[in-house]
Amino acid sequence: MTLNPSTYRHHYPSPAPSPPHEINHITGTAANSIAVLASSRAVLERRLTAATIVISQATGKITSIFHSVLQASDFPPGTDYTDHSPHILLPGLVDAHVHLNEPGRTEWEGFWTGTRAAAFGGVTTVIDMPLNAIPPTTTVAGLKEKVQAAQGKCWVDVGFYGGIVPGNPTELRPLVQEGVRGFKGFLIDSGVPEFPAVSSTDIALAMAALADEPTTLMFHAETIPPIADSVGDDVQQSLPPLAPIGPLDEYATFLASRPSSFETYAIAEILSLAHIAPNLPLHIVHLSATEAIPLLREAIAKGVNITAETCFHYLSLAAENVRNGDTRHKCCPPIRSQSNQDGLWEELMQDGGCIKTVVSDHSPCTPNLKLLPSSITNAKNNIVAGLEDGKGDFFSAWGGVSSVGLGLSILWTEGQRHGISIEDVVKWCCKNTAKQVGLENEKGDLALGFDGDVAIFDDEGSFMVGEGAMLFRNKCSPYQGMMLQGVVKETWVRGQRIWNREGSGFGKGVPRGKLLLERRT
Repeated sequence: MTLNPSTYRHHYPSPAPSPPHEINHITGTAANSIAVLASSRAVLERRLTAATIVISQATGKITSIFHSVLQASDFPPGTDYTDHSPHILLPGLVDAHVHLNEPGRTEWEGFWTGTRAAAFGGVTTVIDMPLNAIPPTTTVAGLKEKVQAAQGKCWVDVGFYGGIVPGNPTELRPLVQEGVRGFKGFLIDSGVPEFPAVSSTDIALAMAALADEPTTLMFHAETIPPIADSVGDDVQQSLPPLAPIGPLDEYATFLASRPSSFETYAIAEILSLAHIAPNLPLHIVHLSATEAIPLLREAIAKGVNITAETCFHYLSLAAENVRNGDTRHKCCPPIRSQSNQDGLWEELMQDGGCIKTVVSDHSPCTPNLKLLPSSITNAKNNIVAGLEDGKGDFFSAWGGVSSVGLGLSILWTEGQRHGISIEDVVKWCCKNTAKQVGLENEKGDLALGFDGDVAIFDDEGSFMVGEGAMLFRNKCSPYQGMMLQGVVKETWVRGQRIWNREGSGFGKGVPRGKLLLERRT
């Protein structure tokens, strides 16, 4: 049974008696070497229960867990102890799809601002996409340049994806050795010239190169369907619509230019090549079209090793509600109809569904690139600083939604209509995202030996998305002015409190994020 917050608000598990003598042999070290987080509600072992979690501040690992609320007196004097009841202790979220854009486009985003925004929303690990930075992460040299740019700037832990582009199959295995968490390629123009689309031949070469490697091969699955079988690889090139159906500032015109068939054709192409590397995990990023779900389900039933993710914006925004010119909503694949959104939710809620994870796909830009008209920029609660009056042209505006750090609250808010539980959120945004990138033995769960990454979550609190809630570099998001339910009170990374909403925010702290460069196994 799924639980609504009002259902379980006053029905906490009864704490077991605290063991007054057993605790010292477990934490028999100096008080300042551990942190203790307790609450009447925590998500442990896929269920909501009372818990006390002990984290070593020397190793950053969880060393003890009790299924009850122990008291401060059970620990050595001076221990960093907090009972967060009735707020929920969650594993820190793993956002497996974020564009941080550094180096090269740091005016769009950067490690410092992007990871602070993540911490605001309880995200303790982000995996950086291989494009929109210059150079892209398509070579070992490009990865090393990105790693150098990240030094000393990350407030949460950061991993990296590699990219597949025409001509780089010999770079893929060395990138695995250097610690990338997976690879991504586009079957359609990416929007940036340094990251071109791949053809079916390129995909086949990448699959062959990675067939026996411990990694995941991911795809932006859109491409223009051919008008005849003889078109072949020419369909890999993305072109603007030859004849838009209406004004370029109307969302319906843009939506019609990227129909569901773009996704289904691309996914069919990927599935047709899966036999080349049957053991290689395949993954569809930011699935938007529900028409693709039967294709994926059928392939999985036949043994194809493939999963899909969807995004917070596809689960919360609908085409019918996008105002003319409001290009903050532009992304690719596009935000589709309300009925399509309902279909995504239906698949997500299925235990055996093909959609396993929910991510942000935070893809920011400078506000001027959104070409917003003054009718949008001057609206109450939707002011975007530094903008000249644009045309609201959905075809010329940059495509991407800014939302890193807002996802937990977006999902919790919209999920109330669908009867989700907090355990569902942990499954989609913590456990499964960690597994997708090979971190399932250290991230995404509150368990012994795991990293002490914790989000303290007030499931009944609410806030309006204003500038103070958007810590990413450019305050330009379709969520501006919205009221969201669910507030992250604190964020902990490997046993260190890095964000405190009720206190001084980040205070005088320093970035403690780690770059996750260990080779996947």
